[in-house]
Amino acid sequence: MFSFLLSFVASALLTLLVIKEARLHGPALDSDFMGVQKVHAHHVARIGGLSIFLSVALSSFISIWRVPAMTHWLMSLLACSAVAFVGGIVEDYTGRVSAARRLVLTMAAAALGYFLLDARVDRIDWAFSAWPLQYMWLTLPLTVLAVAGIANAVNIIDGFNGLASVVCICMLLSLGYVALQVNDMFVLIAALMVAGATAGFLIWNYPVGMIFLGDGGAYFIGFMLGELALLLVMRNPQVSTWYAALLLIYPTFETLFSVYRRMFVRGKSPAMPDGIHLHSLIFRRIVQWAVGRKEARALIRRNSLTSPYLWLFSLMAVIPATVFWRHTWALMCFCILFISSYIWIYVRIVRFKAPRWMIRHKKS
Repeated sequence: MFSFLLSFVASALLTLLVIKEARLHGPALDSDFMGVQKVHAHHVARIGGLSIFLSVALSSFISIWRVPAMTHWLMSLLACSAVAFVGGIVEDYTGRVSAARRLVLTMAAAALGYFLLDARVDRIDWAFSAWPLQYMWLTLPLTVLAVAGIANAVNIIDGFNGLASVVCICMLLSLGYVALQVNDMFVLIAALMVAGATAGFLIWNYPVGMIFLGDGGAYFIGFMLGELALLLVMRNPQVSTWYAALLLIYPTFETLFSVYRRMFVRGKSPAMPDGIHLHSLIFRRIVQWAVGRKEARALIRRNSLTSPYLWLFSLMAVIPATVFWRHTWALMCFCILFISSYIWIYVRIVRFKAPRWMIRHKKS
């Protein structure tokens, strides 16, 4: 818990400093209120990832001082994550780093982790067997695509105050719990550090959105999630590979479904942003019924009320993944259940027939 608390306090203080010190975020203010994915009505700094990264770095150095045996692992992880973080934070400041370049940097970070941390996809578990993957020409591209894909997926679900942050904190705590069960202290400490730093940022981000995570924060947390999940599973054969698949399925399937929707349903580029993600539909077609549509105060309230729906939905994957982390057959069944539930809910909302349990009725 020391790692979590240290990161939490450091992140909370650093985030407050970023909010109060205009010179730190002057060029990084998000003032575009008309974009298809914009759901705020006030100027907000979008470099929350800076305080998260610095807090994790500080916690890493202190952990190394307390446990020198962690030096190689924590320094290597920090170096790899910094590559993914740089592309996002530069985009937050300049707005000139394309999505393709950010993706390439994240892939480079995953490749670096492959060699420095031996973080690689080297097997796929099935109910009664496992497929070993022994060749570098196969494991390297699979590893790069998996880790970079998760980082990009977290950036995609970062659409509302607290949404990506709470989802990622739950996933990181799950990683920490399973790491504790298999006595993997490196993954446990790293997961708690990132979870604590994200929680310290969250108290200023939710509910009113005094600061945003930004691309730097989303790519950094997403990379850490992907890398730590991969390390936990591959370093500990008793943990099923489907644990990582189920744990990360919400942002992963959101991304895959978005690519399918844009390419095959709308006939557009998969990189083209739109406003019809599941969280966007909940915001526009469900939460507005309880709050209102256009007023700035109502907009902020709708923003804050959207995220809890997705927090609960993501727990449909996180909780069973945490409980059944070694039982491949159960994890596979829950993956199918989650995907079916996602598609059903999405279709119902599109057709204006949202399930009653998702509707927050206005109080008289």
